[in-house]
Amino acid sequence: MSVNIPRRDEEGSVDDMMADEPDLGPTDDLSLSGDETIREHTVTAQDGEEVEEQPVAASPIAPTPIAPSVIANRYRELVEAEHDATTSEDGSTDGVLRSAASPPESFPTLSGDSPSVQGSVVSSPGSSNILPSLALRPGLRGPTPSFRPFDRRFSSFGSPGTLSPRPSSPAFLAGHSRTLSVTSNLLLDSSETETSSPPWEVVRWTKLLKLDGLAFSESGRRNFGSPTCLAVSTSIVLGTSKGVILVFDFNQNLKMIIGPGTKAVESGAVTSLAISADHTTIAGGHANGNIFTWDTTRPSRPFLSIPHLPQLQQRSTDGHVPDTKITHLGFLGTRHTALVSADDRGMAFSHLATRGTGSFGRTVKTTRILGRYPDTPPPVGKILKPSTVLAFQSLPLGNVDMATDTMGLTAMLTPYLLVIVSTTPVAQTQHKSARPKEVTAHSAMTGCLAWFPAVRLKVPDPLTGSNVSKVKLVYCWSNVLTVLEVEEEPAENKDKPPTLRFRPRNRWKCEEPIVAVQWLSRSVLTVLTITQRLIVLEDRTMRMTEAFDLIHKHIYHVDLFSKQLHTLVEQLDDEDPTMHGVVADAFYMSFKAYKGRLFLLGFTDVSLGALSNWADRLFALMESGDYVGAIRLATSYYTGDANKLTIGLPEDTALRHSMVIDKLMEIMSASLKYAFGQRTKRREAGDDKHLRELAENCFIASQNAGKTDFLFDEMYEWYEEAGLEGIFLETLEPYIIDGPITAIPPAVVKALVTHFVSNGLETRLEDIICHMDTSTLDLDQVTTLCKTHSLYDALIYVWNQALNDYLTPFTDLLALLVPLMQNGDADGTASVLENEIRETNALKIFPYLSFILTGKTYPTGEKIPDAIAQKAKAELYWFLFSGQSIFWPKGSSKRLLTRPGQSQEPSFPYLRMILNFDAPSFLSVLNEAFEDSFLNDSPEKQLGGGPSRDLPEEEIFGLTVDRQYITSILMEIMNPADFAKEDTIYLDMFVARNLPKYPQYLLFTGSTLTKVLIGLCQYPGDDLAEDAQLSAEYLLSIYHPPDLPDLIPRFKEAGFYRILKRIYKADKQYGKLTLTYFEDPNERDAIFDCIELCLRPHSGLTRRQVQDVHQVIRDHAGKLVQIDSARAAQAIETYAPDLHSHVLDSVSEQPDLQYTYLKTILEPNKEMANVRPPQQDLVEQYLQLMCRFEPSHVPEYVNKVQATNLRLEKLLPTMEETGVIDAAVILMAKEGQVKEAMDRLTRHLETLESALHGLLTGTASQSQVDLNPQESAEELMQALQNYTRVGIWLCQEQTKATRESGHARQRHKSQSKDDLSPDEQLWLSLIESCVQITKRVTSALQPPPPPEDSTQGQITNGGSHSNGESALVSLDTEKLVTLVRSLVQNTFTTLLSSTSTRSSRSANTGDTPPAINANLSFLRILRAFLTRAAASSPNLADLRSVLSSIFAAYAYEESILGLSNRLLERSLFVSVNQAVQLRQRGWRPKGSTCEACGRRVWGPGVAGNVYEAWEERQAAEESQRQARKQLTMGGGSKTSSGATAERGKGKDHDVWPATDGPQGGEEYNGSGNGNGNGNGKGKGKGKDVSSPRLKQQGESAKDQTQQANTSGHEGLQGPVMGKQEQKLSPLVVLACRHVYHQACLDALEMKNGGAASNGDGFGVKRQYRCPIDK
Repeated sequence: MSVNIPRRDEEGSVDDMMADEPDLGPTDDLSLSGDETIREHTVTAQDGEEVEEQPVAASPIAPTPIAPSVIANRYRELVEAEHDATTSEDGSTDGVLRSAASPPESFPTLSGDSPSVQGSVVSSPGSSNILPSLALRPGLRGPTPSFRPFDRRFSSFGSPGTLSPRPSSPAFLAGHSRTLSVTSNLLLDSSETETSSPPWEVVRWTKLLKLDGLAFSESGRRNFGSPTCLAVSTSIVLGTSKGVILVFDFNQNLKMIIGPGTKAVESGAVTSLAISADHTTIAGGHANGNIFTWDTTRPSRPFLSIPHLPQLQQRSTDGHVPDTKITHLGFLGTRHTALVSADDRGMAFSHLATRGTGSFGRTVKTTRILGRYPDTPPPVGKILKPSTVLAFQSLPLGNVDMATDTMGLTAMLTPYLLVIVSTTPVAQTQHKSARPKEVTAHSAMTGCLAWFPAVRLKVPDPLTGSNVSKVKLVYCWSNVLTVLEVEEEPAENKDKPPTLRFRPRNRWKCEEPIVAVQWLSRSVLTVLTITQRLIVLEDRTMRMTEAFDLIHKHIYHVDLFSKQLHTLVEQLDDEDPTMHGVVADAFYMSFKAYKGRLFLLGFTDVSLGALSNWADRLFALMESGDYVGAIRLATSYYTGDANKLTIGLPEDTALRHSMVIDKLMEIMSASLKYAFGQRTKRREAGDDKHLRELAENCFIASQNAGKTDFLFDEMYEWYEEAGLEGIFLETLEPYIIDGPITAIPPAVVKALVTHFVSNGLETRLEDIICHMDTSTLDLDQVTTLCKTHSLYDALIYVWNQALNDYLTPFTDLLALLVPLMQNGDADGTASVLENEIRETNALKIFPYLSFILTGKTYPTGEKIPDAIAQKAKAELYWFLFSGQSIFWPKGSSKRLLTRPGQSQEPSFPYLRMILNFDAPSFLSVLNEAFEDSFLNDSPEKQLGGGPSRDLPEEEIFGLTVDRQYITSILMEIMNPADFAKEDTIYLDMFVARNLPKYPQYLLFTGSTLTKVLIGLCQYPGDDLAEDAQLSAEYLLSIYHPPDLPDLIPRFKEAGFYRILKRIYKADKQYGKLTLTYFEDPNERDAIFDCIELCLRPHSGLTRRQVQDVHQVIRDHAGKLVQIDSARAAQAIETYAPDLHSHVLDSVSEQPDLQYTYLKTILEPNKEMANVRPPQQDLVEQYLQLMCRFEPSHVPEYVNKVQATNLRLEKLLPTMEETGVIDAAVILMAKEGQVKEAMDRLTRHLETLESALHGLLTGTASQSQVDLNPQESAEELMQALQNYTRVGIWLCQEQTKATRESGHARQRHKSQSKDDLSPDEQLWLSLIESCVQITKRVTSALQPPPPPEDSTQGQITNGGSHSNGESALVSLDTEKLVTLVRSLVQNTFTTLLSSTSTRSSRSANTGDTPPAINANLSFLRILRAFLTRAAASSPNLADLRSVLSSIFAAYAYEESILGLSNRLLERSLFVSVNQAVQLRQRGWRPKGSTCEACGRRVWGPGVAGNVYEAWEERQAAEESQRQARKQLTMGGGSKTSSGATAERGKGKDHDVWPATDGPQGGEEYNGSGNGNGNGNGKGKGKGKDVSSPRLKQQGESAKDQTQQANTSGHEGLQGPVMGKQEQKLSPLVVLACRHVYHQACLDALEMKNGGAASNGDGFGVKRQYRCPIDK
């Protein structure tokens, strides 16, 4: 059973969205009868039998399904009561379709019967979260055939003739994503987010079963044919495949059958429909090109007949071509006799019938407005692309008169253009727009559009302020949607039509092609995509609010355009983005909107749908049991966060609030009743969680709606009766603290206190009370509760704010101190816990005093009004400093005692008790209070204000209190006899710090301040040392004690070093100042700044003062270096260099500090201010320390230092002891002991070789054996290489010195050639040492070979010696052999390079020829080496391996150099070749004609035998190249009597043959580079080219040779004479790419006052300037 729910309501129904719809005239009753309409409960099977569908339970949002209860029924009644019929804007009753409600638990599964909830989205407030497309949802493996929109998808539903015959485009063969554009809204991927569907249907669909039974049944198809198109106004009109038109009313009654018995049924299927503005005339277009209009009052015969052309070849008037489908129809304005139409061949016409009686009495004038007839020849030089009319519509009428109503505006969309024409009074194009570039390349070709007329608005437009909306057109190409606004500008002549301006306003890009679009209302668009996905858009924002699938609706679609556009698709070019991959089917005839309703024509039925409005959605949530979601959604409707336009809510805030507020309050009341009713029935663990969530949402809703009374009047009672007031109170807490709620009823306050105290949340409770408005509280109740539960913060706040009483809470806090201060001990009668609680609360007295005495509210910190603050401060000061106990409460005879057990109270009892309790805290409070201006002697505090001022005694006394009085009382009370040092030290600091701040208000004697200073020096603990010193500094800044020298020992004892430094500096006692810096443990690094201050130049110190500072430094030299040795070295070097030795001696037991100290002096990172030559003893000591701490740096430093500053006898023992032999060698060489240095080096090399030999032969020490043999061997090898390099350096330096001194030449004159010079002796010694080491180590690395193989030098990994076998097995002998041979190789290589350089230089002196003297020194050294080797060895076989490795290294280096040269040459060739190719490309002129004479000079159509001339020129150049090649190969001279040529310079080399020039017989060849303005000079050489043609004519090529060099071009020109009727002349191409005949350019220059140069001969430079760019 279904319940009919009216779909109209005054406060936000869907029809209210249509308030701005055009008035389409009187309407019939559109309500559907209940017995003829059923919503998705039954399914019609294929045989027409109704099958009852079993309902499937829906999954509500709540965790467990909850059946609808009394509250849901109550809410249903409220909605039904409000859903009454309303009137439209013109006052007439607007009957609309009425649909029945169905429970959301019903989920039929057959096609066409599944409700849209499965494809819905969650319309959350403020945003619209779209579900993933159906193909991507869980449970679907991939795209099925139903997801491929271009396949034969509906073969089981439609006839074969209606299906698309073409295959799918390759662009859509892959898996097609149905996901919508991310730019329009955010999609939720089902794989990542679990998003439940809302319980409402986004579109409430209604199947018109009675209509379907008549139109889609077997008998209906047999009698009328299958439905092919749909039109909707006050009737539902269907066109069929047999040419019949069926008209139904909205009760689904078949009102009339149009067409049988007329020519219409002979014209083929009805392919388009149109309904006039007054709904009385229907037009139908047929498949053969005929058009008929029918008057619904007399449907037996056509009202108008517009036949197609009889024959295309004999046409005399305009009209549709025979056998073309009329794809679009539309009426113009209010007329029945004015139509526009379009066909599938891309032609559109306007039809205007004359007045007359009957269809035979009228004549129709047809005018073509778009397209070409098939037999029309194409324009010359143009290629026509195939076209069609993808979309077409005339502008409908609105409910306000506009000038556009009489113009007959019609919009037409082709694959290439949007065209808007006005057909009245004459056809005229008003607007054209090309397809946007944003269209996705190679997408489906689709097109659709829809007009929305101008309408009168109930509320002025917020943007324009107008009461009339603008005409709008939405059009789509593929996936790009554009909204176009039409603006009218009245013409000056009233008889002329207005000027129309078309302005694109919005653009939106979808991820899928769009096949149909309709205006659901003035602000809401519905879009149908190619995969049958419906999208709802807001017009202004282009925000996608809803999106769901309609694939189950099986929307009727047909291929109308692929036949006409197949050539366009077949010419698909992957590189052309303007092409499309496929032509989509047409959907526009099946997707219509009327008065906020959607109508879908399917293959098997007609469906009607309406967007659910805001009330429907709230009702659906309540019906599903999700009351929390309903409150949340209603709140978003109230605040305007939801999508207002698509759910029927107005933009106006006040109007929206008035519509939603009542529903919101009803939902909250009903939700509370339902939730607690369910809890009473069944108590589950999860109930309280739902109730907490309900409370939170009710609070949010009530706060936004301003209905906080609902929370305490109704909502609290529900929670209190259920015993869950804690949930309510904890939800209330943040709203009180944040401020929205400040007043609550007393009952709620009591419950609030009880709940938070019982749960141990006293701190949170106090925070709550302190944020409430005290004027609304029951003071007796609150104060009693606060005292009972010890909520003193809240108690103080209530007393202060409600009663302006600041003394009473202070006395309550003092009362807590009395038991704590009895005999200085805690109350013995109370428990430990009670005493701790009491002490904790008593400590609040200090922040309370601090807040009040500084004018702030306790505990919130807000400012107290001045008058109240002054009164409160005066009372508190009176209470504390009046000096006696007071009667309390005021007016009573009872004294407030601090010592109840004693008979007498001391003076200032309350002050004494507080000081005894916590003196530091109280003094800290007074320190803050002293900063308040209340204690100043201001005029406002004077009592002379007049007799009218009547103040109480305590306030008068409080106003007289000032800082001096308070300080004096404190110093009197806090004497050492009554208070410990731990307390009095704080008083001393208090006085010392406040006296400099308020010197005009405080006055003390010198003795008092001296006592304060002494007290500060006697601080009780180290934790107070810094505070005491800082306080003493404050006091000394204003007080200068006369006995300061007597206080200095106390300052030293207290460690007040900052004070001592200031005193010594002021007294210019710099020695003591420096000593203080040494003694200060907190600022040790500051000693260096002190030394700089005292000893810097122009410091003004006397000699005696400087000596005092030096003496302090001497006494503490060790400490100075220990602080920072580097900074100490810098300071001493800069200001006291004479102290270096003393400072170094002071740290003699710390050589590491000595080394850092000396390194800073001798090798500073930056240049010091005073650069002095280093002392010899310091350098020697530094080198000795360096040998210990950084031996690798010794050689480098020795190279930098002057050798004359060093004593070898002191340094060499240390160097040899530490193993820094390389430094010793360098040092000896600098001293001139070169030979001794080499001997020392060779001995060390032998030592290293012995260690290596012992390691290899197994005779090494146990410590070496324990280490890794391979690592040890490599370390020794590395040491050998390093020291060999030292020897090489020694030999090179000696050779260089010898060469520079000229000793070499003297040796050659005085000695024989066989004697060696000293430098050559060094080389020989080094080579012999290296060779011997290499030979011995190599022999140790191999086993003893047989005698016959002993000279091969082969090395193996094993040997026959048992003692070295184990060592050799673990070594990488091949690597070690390579390393040891490198010693000799490096030495010989360096020797060869050194002697070669020397020989080459000596060759220039003329002593000996270069070829004879080259490498003479090297040969002598080599011969001497071989001679000695021969003397020490019986044969040279032992040296074979060494020598072979030397020469192999030389050969290897030579091959590497050769290979590098070849690679370099190859790379250079590639670069040069690329440069040559770029030069040969030339320039392309801008035009093909001469800029001067206008004759064509190149390109197609040029006159003359240009190609033949070019061939002759090429042949001439080739002959010249061959001639040059022969001359070059034959060794002849570079010139000959034949043709000569020289290669020109430049970047390009182009030939520009031209015709019809003023000079014949020449060809210009220009090349070069230039700037863009035609300025510049070219450089180059001419090139003679002899042409065979010229030789036949008897002319000399050389006489005709000219060179043209233009604007950065380097040119060559040669003569080419042609016949006189085919003259060729040279061209000039300038850098600006303008081209001229050379003769024309010369003539222009002469005309402008210049002189043309002949340019005969070679080497003549030309310069041209472009006449255009001058």
